[in-house]
Parts: sequence; C-alpha cells; structure tokens
Amino acid sequence: MALRLPTAQRVEPTLETRRLYLREPLARDWQVWAELRNVSRDFLSPWEPIWAADGLSRANYRRRLRRLARDEADDLGYAYFLFRRVDEGLLGGVTLGNVQRGAAQSATVGYWMGRRFAGQGYMTEALGAVLAHAFGPLGLHRIEAACMPENERSRRLLDRWGFREEGLARQYLKINGVWHDHAMYALLAAEFPRAAERVEKRLASGPAGG
Repeated sequence: MALRLPTAQRVEPTLETRRLYLREPLARDWQVWAELRNVSRDFLSPWEPIWAADGLSRANYRRRLRRLARDEADDLGYAYFLFRRVDEGLLGGVTLGNVQRGAAQSATVGYWMGRRFAGQGYMTEALGAVLAHAFGPLGLHRIEAACMPENERSRRLLDRWGFREEGLARQYLKINGVWHDHAMYALLAAEFPRAAERVEKRLASGPAGG
C-alpha cells in the first residue's frame, strides 16, 4: 500500500492524469516523502548524488522547500510530487529546473520514483503532464534531460516521449560519489503534440512501463 496523507488535508492538484494528481511539495509531506525515499534507497542511489547524512531529516526537507519556493518565485524551477488518485499515496517526483528565459526558453527535467511503483506507467503519465504544462502555460520551447547511458529505464521513458539523444557529456555529474558520463536528450515544443498522441494511444491500451 502506498504511503498517504489524510484525505482532509488534500489540497487542489496542479496537474492531473488518468491515475495521478501532481502538486507542489508541502511541509506536511515530509514524513511520507522520507519514508518512501528511505525504503527506495538502494533503488535510487545508483542514479543520484550521495545522500547527505541528514538528507531525510525534517530540517533538510524544510531547507529543500525553501529553495524550491525561491526557484518558483524567481521562475527558475518548478517541483511536483506524484500522488495516486485511488489512495492519495505518494509515488515520486518530477522537477523542472534551470529554467532559462530570453532567447533560450528552456528547462531541464528530472524525476524519481519509489521502488515499488516503478515499471507501472506512472512516470510516463506524470512526465506527460509536466511536459504539457511546460510547453503550454510556462511557454517553454525546449526541455532537456540527462541520464547515465546504463540507466535503461530512464532512457526508455525519454524515448517514449520523443526526446532525441543529442550527444554524450563526459563526466557530466557526480553520481553516487563518481563522475559519470551522461547521455543528453532534448524535446522541442513543436515535437510534443505528436509524441503526446502516440503515448496517449499506448496508455489507452494499458499502462506502459516507466
């Protein structure tokens, strides 16, 4: 069963899909977030920077929220938690970061999913909602993503949404204590409608992995 918040505390979602609603992280989400991250540690840590010793503490979570609030206020980044409609359980998160305006109109997308919810199509739905918001109300032109070449699950997700691999960035990020090359992907606003139509048909026939 997914970790969940009391129904009475639910706030209006920012984005919605068939099975999910997405909204900004809130202070009251700390415990379910920390528990989900903790039970998924071995699943997530190969693809993330080394976790700080207090990485799951309430104090660290509050610092994260303050940074996210500043980024959103300054139009630099937007973060979303994923909740399953059926039980309001927290599943994972998606972040739009490094928002660039002016001539670029671009951002970078990142995402994570709790171990027991992976491979059930939830992230496919969530990423589609975030991309639609990014290319729609946020007015972005280009969304970039980076993943380690051996992260087949992430690469399949990006391929599914029509991201094109544009090259390899050498020792791009320090992941789990080691500098790793990353495959660089991007999706343009003009490419999104066709990708969305293709994914919509696939989801209609049953949840895809991701």
